[in-house]
Amino acid sequence: MSSPSAEQILSEVFGYSDFRGEQQKIVEHVSSGGDALVLMPTGGGKSLCYQIPALLRQGVTIVVSPLIALMQDQVETLKQLDVQAEFLNSSLDARAAREVSSRLMNGELKLLYVAPERLLTEGFLNLLERLQARESLALFAIDEAHCVSQWGHDFRPEYRELIVLHQRFPSVPRIALTATADAPTRAEIIERLALENARQFIASFDRPNICYRVAIKSNPRQQLQAFLEAEHANDAGIVYCLSRKKVEETAIWLQARGWKALPYHAGLDNATRNQYQRRFLREEGVIMVATVAFGMGIDKPNVRFVVHLDLPKSMESYYQETGRAGRDGLPATAWMIYSLGDVVAMRQMLNSGDASEDRKRIERQKLDALLGFCESTACRHQTVLRYFGEVHPGNCGQCDNCLRPADTWDATEAVRMALSCVYRTGQRFGAGHLIDVLRGKMTPQVERFSHQQLSTFGIGKALTQQQWSSVFRQIVAGGLLQVEMEAYGGLNLTEEARPILRGEKKVWLRQDRETIKHTTSHAERASRTREAFAAANEDPLWQALKAMRMQLAREQGVPPYVIFHDSTLLEIFHQRPGNLTELGCISGVGQAKLARYGNQFLKVVEEAMCDGIR
Repeated sequence: MSSPSAEQILSEVFGYSDFRGEQQKIVEHVSSGGDALVLMPTGGGKSLCYQIPALLRQGVTIVVSPLIALMQDQVETLKQLDVQAEFLNSSLDARAAREVSSRLMNGELKLLYVAPERLLTEGFLNLLERLQARESLALFAIDEAHCVSQWGHDFRPEYRELIVLHQRFPSVPRIALTATADAPTRAEIIERLALENARQFIASFDRPNICYRVAIKSNPRQQLQAFLEAEHANDAGIVYCLSRKKVEETAIWLQARGWKALPYHAGLDNATRNQYQRRFLREEGVIMVATVAFGMGIDKPNVRFVVHLDLPKSMESYYQETGRAGRDGLPATAWMIYSLGDVVAMRQMLNSGDASEDRKRIERQKLDALLGFCESTACRHQTVLRYFGEVHPGNCGQCDNCLRPADTWDATEAVRMALSCVYRTGQRFGAGHLIDVLRGKMTPQVERFSHQQLSTFGIGKALTQQQWSSVFRQIVAGGLLQVEMEAYGGLNLTEEARPILRGEKKVWLRQDRETIKHTTSHAERASRTREAFAAANEDPLWQALKAMRMQLAREQGVPPYVIFHDSTLLEIFHQRPGNLTELGCISGVGQAKLARYGNQFLKVVEEAMCDGIR
């Protein structure tokens, strides 16, 4: 009997009719024994790029993964497809670990997920050598490969030692995969993992189903409440905050207003964190309020929104964190609010850390790029992709700047006033004090430094406090001023400010809209999500399909999306299959799931049709 093809496995095991993008080329290259570096956005189907070769090649594929939650999720999903997969990590007791190792050595596994720390032990490497001697090692897959980079946002020093796989097992192909890597990070992955001869596959980083929106922070909790009520009242999502304290306070505030919100940060004990993470994965409509301690390796496909109540530290962090929304390809929102105070706070955190000066300098540059993204009037998708070295034509129709282009105004005179005030006050004060001087406010600090005697005192009364805040925020983003951390967040002039002060150059700034009204006026944006579920949400058949999925998930102790993704459930709802053959044609329904769940879901559809549900 001939071996199955990649296309057969894609269809029969995973339930998909076609490969996407570069998937087929990657699968063919790796299956034939080639090394590969794969850059593909979250939700782009990276896992299939090593899972299908694992099923095509002889022996077991070892998948290096940095997080227990990610391993468990992948293994649960594969077991639903009748694929022989296990994980080996610290969550297993000694007996369970021995059983997995025994199955490994007996050739009973096709994929084994391990943490880098476990793989690097001499005992495990010796196991691998015994497998290699039997020609039973198929492939090494290194997931989240950006963890190898010391300049990356998820640096794991153990990842650098994975070069041992090339040194001790040179004949076994390797595939390294990541969703987030700019050019320097890619170069470091190649160098540190000895992938100089690997073929590189770089898919588009664009996530066209995500609508990027950025707003100015005014009343964060009220803005968040308005956003959730208008657009995501019953959806699962993630709200990121900078500090543990803010996480706790925001979660409590949301709970008091009826939202199913849970806190998540490194200060919680492991049992609590694991409990909350399980609830997020397995229940519907849970909002996780979290620090960046939460997220990597979370495969929940129906996260409909990601909110940032504070600035992340870089474009890479922002891209990866927002990429956790809409993994199923259905519409999702990335919504962020920020202020100049966030920039100051983030820079203080960077400068007070223990990193080298070179590392701090690079992190400051990354933060500046993120601030530029926030203040840009250009297409958000275009700006994100430009950062990763990819061209986008703009006019995406899926960001605030394209949906409601920002108004601009000739701010040359106001900017000259601001720069002059910075200079005349000694280039040592923050925006708050400078605005008081410009607006002619007699505060204790103004009197203390006799700044009421300056020529800039009171010259900016024509602009409001909010307008001046916008000016200072944008000229910091534009590089005319820089935040001096040694001066406790004071602002000083850059070389770029000189031609402005000399009257040689004009400055146009974006006109900020009134924030709360702007947020609520985006209710029409909610229609994007509602359109996907337009015929479903109020339909008893949709509710019955979801109820069946939840019942099966609870019986097996797995997240609902492990049974079927929302996108598959929606297709069942719209197609209303009448038999197993028709159900088997729906994307995401492979042979194992068809045999396991087909009759239950067909019964749900049949009963709905008999009840006259249309």
